[in-house]
Amino acid sequence: METKKSNSRHTHAPTADQVSSRAEHRGDAVPVERRSGQITSDRHASFTVPTLDVDTGAAVAAVLQQRLVSLIDLSLTLKHIHWNVVGPNFMAVHEMLDRQHHGVQQMVDELAERIATLGGSPSGLPGRLVEQRTWTDYTLNRADSIAHLGATDEMGAARAVVVKR
Repeated sequence: METKKSNSRHTHAPTADQVSSRAEHRGDAVPVERRSGQITSDRHASFTVPTLDVDTGAAVAAVLQQRLVSLIDLSLTLKHIHWNVVGPNFMAVHEMLDRQHHGVQQMVDELAERIATLGGSPSGLPGRLVEQRTWTDYTLNRADSIAHLGATDEMGAARAVVVKR
């Protein structure tokens, strides 16, 4: 029976001191440990897209972050409906929702990348999404396709009002 040698150098994440030491050595911004075991950076982007100054880029990124929150919420809601739709039109609505979810996921990715290009830090973390939401949750659980389609129409109208503000 052969015994394999392990070639891995590290089996754990680097400590804050190790990351800080490496960053200082490279001349990078030094990460700041804010909570035990979590490493963040206090460094802000000093760039944006050509023709925009950093402040304008940050302002545009902040507006886009709100759209990102809305799209991530929409994506999750579409998947929730996809899992909970029942009734005679189940298959057609189920498949339609898969395509819509996929399209929204593509928009989420493109929007997040645009925010990063502007020098922002796109956030899709659950806690931040909840903090930044300005609308109520979708309320239907298991229901027929007509009820879900009606509720999504109302949801879209309510979000349109939020976007216009």
